[in-house]
Amino acid sequence: MPSLIDIRRRIRSVKNTQQITKAMKMVSAAKLRRAQERVISARPYASLLRQMLANVVAAVQSDEEGVSNPLLMVRPEKRIELLLITGEKGLAGAFNANVIKASVRFAREEHPDAAISYALIGRKGRDYYRKRDVTISGEHVGVLANVKFADAVTIAQNVSERFRKEEIDAVYLLNNEFKSVMAQKLTVTRVLPIEIPAERADIDYIFEQPPAELLAAMLPKYVESEVYRAMLESVAAEHAARMTAMDAATSNAADMIDRLTLYMNRVRQASITKEIIEVVSGAAAAG
Repeated sequence: MPSLIDIRRRIRSVKNTQQITKAMKMVSAAKLRRAQERVISARPYASLLRQMLANVVAAVQSDEEGVSNPLLMVRPEKRIELLLITGEKGLAGAFNANVIKASVRFAREEHPDAAISYALIGRKGRDYYRKRDVTISGEHVGVLANVKFADAVTIAQNVSERFRKEEIDAVYLLNNEFKSVMAQKLTVTRVLPIEIPAERADIDYIFEQPPAELLAAMLPKYVESEVYRAMLESVAAEHAARMTAMDAATSNAADMIDRLTLYMNRVRQASITKEIIEVVSGAAAAG
C-alpha cells in the first residue's frame, strides 16, 4: 500500500498537469476563433472561383487550344504526388494519427501500383515519413504556425510545374477539413489534373480576352487557392481537436484527483485506526 506522502505527491503532480491542460485548452480556444474566421472568409472565394472556372471552361469547350491546357491533361496515374497536411504539434487527440493512417491507406490500398512521392506540410507528417523508406519531394515545416498565401503559392507552383513537365501524373491533397469544434472530416482531393467543377451559373459572360487565355491564367490560381484553403482548414481543425482533447484531459484529471483524495482519506483513516488499536492493545497488556 502506498504511503500518504506518495499519494499526496501524486495528487500534486496531477494538479500540475491539470493546470497545463486547462491553459492549453484556453490557448487553443483563442487560436481557434481566429483560424475559424480565416476559414469562413476563404470558403466563399474558393466557391466563387470554382464557379467562374466552370463558366470559362464552358466557353472554351469548342476551342481545342483551351481544352488542351497542360493542367487539364489526364494521364494514367503511375506517379502520384501526395500533399499531406498534418499538425506542427501533438496533444490534439487522434488528429495527426488519423491523417497519417489515411495517407498510408492511400498508398497501400487505393494506389498500390503507383509510385507515391510526398510533399509534407507540417512537422508531424515530416517526422513520421522521415523514418520510412519513401520518396519525400518537399518538407514544409513551420508554415502552419502562421499560414500565408505566399507559402501556398510556392507549394502550388512547385507541383504545377512538375505536372507540366510530366514528372508526376496526378497530385492529391490529404488534410483534415474543419466542420465544427467537435468534428473534423478527412478529405482527399485531386488537385491535378484539375477536375472541372460541375456548378455553373446561368450567366452569359462577355470576355474582354480570349476565354482560352483567361482559362490558362485561372487554372494556376485555382490550384493555389485549393492549397491555401486546405492549409487554413487543417489549422482550424487542429486547434479544435486540441481544445477538445485538452478539455477531456482536464476533466479526467479532476476525476483522478477526486479518486486519489478519497483513497488518501481511506489510507489515513486506516492508519489512525491502526494506531488507536495499538494504543488500546498496549494499555490492555500493561494493565
